[in-house]
Amino acid sequence: MTSHSPHLGILGGGQLAQMLALAALPLGVRVTVLEPDILAPARLCATHLHAPYTDAAGLDALAGCDAVTLEFENVPVEVLTALEGRVPVRPERALLERSKHRAHEKEALQEAGARTAPFVVIETEANLDGALERVGRQGILKTSELGYDGKGQSRVSDAAGLQSAWDELGRVPCVLEGLVQFEREVSLAVARGPDGALAFGPLIENVHRNGILRTSLFLEGDPHEAQAREIAGQVAGAWGLEGLMTLEFFGLPEGELLVNEVAPRVHNSGHLTQDGGGVSQFDAQVRAVLGLPLADWRPLHPCAMVNIIGAEGKTPDWAGIDALPGTRLHLYHKAWRAGRKLGHVNLVTADEQTLRARLSQLETLIP
Repeated sequence: MTSHSPHLGILGGGQLAQMLALAALPLGVRVTVLEPDILAPARLCATHLHAPYTDAAGLDALAGCDAVTLEFENVPVEVLTALEGRVPVRPERALLERSKHRAHEKEALQEAGARTAPFVVIETEANLDGALERVGRQGILKTSELGYDGKGQSRVSDAAGLQSAWDELGRVPCVLEGLVQFEREVSLAVARGPDGALAFGPLIENVHRNGILRTSLFLEGDPHEAQAREIAGQVAGAWGLEGLMTLEFFGLPEGELLVNEVAPRVHNSGHLTQDGGGVSQFDAQVRAVLGLPLADWRPLHPCAMVNIIGAEGKTPDWAGIDALPGTRLHLYHKAWRAGRKLGHVNLVTADEQTLRARLSQLETLIP
């Protein structure tokens, strides 16, 4: 693509880093990951710096890259501070800080013109008083930091339950979100280059099970895609995004979208873009971070994704998956553990009716 072979650094070496590296290779991009896990999935297709994220020698090596990006949010903020001024880090530290903290994230979303569920910040005992009434009498208490895939949260419907939930979460700073009566959950990713150029992924419909994404579905012509793109573009501009981020939305019955969460990276729901016939979300993040040409990325065919989560005493029907037309298996080279994301299966078909029928079959093959 250029006379210079670009070199991308990634903080984190899990499955998302693995798939970013696989997307980077055909673009002539070398990848180095800094990851403390010796069995990091990305080690199989990238240079693996096996060290803590705060390791000085590891950070020196990343500082020699053309740009550095994130695989996930749980990288210490001080790591990005240590890299500032030495190498472009995309997204930047301020955006990571915001997305790691639910209260700051929701406040910043509203400042950018996006709507969210009603919420109250809970940081002291005094904040509990009247909090439920202010969010609509029912809510979900979530830790402000850490917590993902349904962890670090509890549903509450009375003052005693709220007090108990806060105690159980360790009385750490939390956000109490009002329960939203939504019709569906959808997501959309936006990429923004260093020059401010924007590009968008497709609107994807998601179904969760036990707090973890189970299936994602893309169909052309979603009536809410334009609204999602407008919101994502507003937020990306207001936050000064460089790189890629994914917005998760609640779709209300009247058609309005509320932003639920933001991930400063590629997202589980976007995995179906790998096999839908167009550019993938992983290509898009690599391009945005390195300042390569950007364009909207979307599947060319109806497609879906089913997560493979470790289940006690159960394994997927591998032969059945392979025999179902249109499937493509992606495994993460991770040790089996109940509740752990081990891989996913993408499914591509020629039309919506066939996709829905085969998706139902595929779900029966994956416990």
